Order: sequence, then structure tokens, then C-alpha cells
Amino acid sequence: MGVPMSVDVRCDGDEDAQADAQRAVRAAFDQMHEADRRFSRFRPDSEVSRFDRGECAEPSADLREVLDIADRYASLSGGAFSVRRPDGSLDTDGVVKGWAAQRAADTLVAAGLTTFCLNAGGDVVVRGEPEPGRGWNVGVREPADPQSFLTVLEVRDGAVATSGTYERGEHVWDGRTGEAAVGLLAATVVAADLTTADVLATCVLALGPDGIAWAAEHGAAAVVAVRTDGEVLTGLQAAPA
Repeated sequence: MGVPMSVDVRCDGDEDAQADAQRAVRAAFDQMHEADRRFSRFRPDSEVSRFDRGECAEPSADLREVLDIADRYASLSGGAFSVRRPDGSLDTDGVVKGWAAQRAADTLVAAGLTTFCLNAGGDVVVRGEPEPGRGWNVGVREPADPQSFLTVLEVRDGAVATSGTYERGEHVWDGRTGEAAVGLLAATVVAADLTTADVLATCVLALGPDGIAWAAEHGAAAVVAVRTDGEVLTGLQAAPA
């Protein structure tokens, strides 16, 4: 997927328990490598590339799931979110990284791991507390300075994803216009799972400042965004009545 990935597992117990944890971590990474092989648009033999060329008429169950997620958020965002690039080619990156990393985290949970932080290129899934009474600290980078944090979020049993232009340039487009998304330098979303957080962060970047309140209505527990003039905008999910 072109990003560094790591996992921090807190596992107390005997050697057998630690060996089980290591096997679970290997299985999780194998899943992410497999997702890269199947969904990378840079691999001509990937399923996404072959499907885009019309070489496989019927997508696999996993590709259908990814496309269904994309269709759902395209509808919810009024077309701002799209997995079709301006040239018409299929690009599922806006869904797959978060989706694959969340599935990897689910594999760790299924193996019985209760306390971990899985980091996929700065997008994270966390479970439990690294120390009693303290959540995981997730730093949100200052767009103008890679050595500084805009804020640090304390998260338990949730996910954080960021979409921004400060590293890869204007790589997110507004599906309504086909033009590069403007108005925000970065958008960070906290949600219950990384699939949701990742897609919502991309949606916010595509929608611009109006996307902050929109995301809070569609699954974001919290949003932190930075305008092109450096102003920081925030939003929180409304508490149930």
C-alpha cells in the first residue's frame, strides 16, 4: 500500500500466549499484504486493475464489499466521494487502506488480543488501554511542520484516520467536479472503526469545511481539520437526545 505499517501489542502471559500473539500479528500482516496484491491500482495483475480493464466481469465478494462501501459514501456525500479518478479509472485507495487495516485488527481481536495499536501509515486502530486508566495517545501532525503535533488524541477502542495534501499533494478529488479538493489541508476523523474513519476523512477533504458537520452526522465521533489558511476547525458527534 506504499505506507509503513506496525503493531504494538501488550500481551501478558507465558511463552505460549506470546507465541499465539506473534502468530496473530503475522496473520494480520499477511492479510494486509494480500489486500495490497489484490487492490493495488499500480499492479497490472491485481483484481482491481483487471476488473477496471473489463477482464473479470464478476468481482469477488471482497471487491464487491469495497465497491458497496464506496457507493454508499458517494451517495451520502452527494457525489463528493468517488473511487473513479478524473480520467475514469478505478482507484479504491480511498476505501481499501482503512478497510484492510480494520480487517487486520479484527484478526487480532479474534485471536484474543485485547490491547494493541495497529498503525497503517498514520491511520490507527486501538483496543484497550496500554496502561490502566490511560488510553492510547494518537498524534495528529501539524500540516506545516512534520516535527510538530497539531493535537494528541487519547483513544480507547476506536480508530483515527487522516487525509491530507501535505505529503502527497492534491491527490484527493471532488467527485462532483473532477477537480482537486480545495479548502482544507488535512482532515482527521475519529470513529468506531478504521473503515469508517478513513472514508470519512477523505469525504471531509473532498467536501471542504462543510464536510466537518456532515461527518459528525455520518459516524465521526470527532473531526479535526485545517483550512488552507491554517485555521483549525473541529466538530463532535452530537450526543443522543
